[in-house]
Amino acid sequence: MRQDLTQHGVEEARTPEDVDRLLGPDSGSVLMVVNSVCGCAAGRARPAVGMALQHSIRPAKVATVFAGGDEAAVAHLRSNKLAAFPPSSPSMALFQDGKPVYMLHRSDIERREAPEIASILTGVFEAFCTPAKQG
Repeated sequence: MRQDLTQHGVEEARTPEDVDRLLGPDSGSVLMVVNSVCGCAAGRARPAVGMALQHSIRPAKVATVFAGGDEAAVAHLRSNKLAAFPPSSPSMALFQDGKPVYMLHRSDIERREAPEIASILTGVFEAFCTPAKQG
């Protein structure tokens, strides 16, 4: 389940310190994926991330925390970076310099197929990321 994302270059944030390092004030654009063991993560969310990362415009970094596995990292992300949003897994949030600018909740994921979610993500990438800021 972790490899479904890491094979696409997604970095694992397994500790609160990893979350802080990835989502610092000058971190640029970062897509943070809250991964989980549920069917919608396996059949929709993780494949959608892989598809979206094929797009020419994408965040400078892509990272993931694993709900149910990286409990301290997930709790830190939710309480310090996503406090304005209800907990949701799987979910995806695009950050700009450590602040969330777009959130895709489980309810947005479970009713769509992977290509549709990927299309949503690429639209978000186009709106918030620029080719010059890619890493």
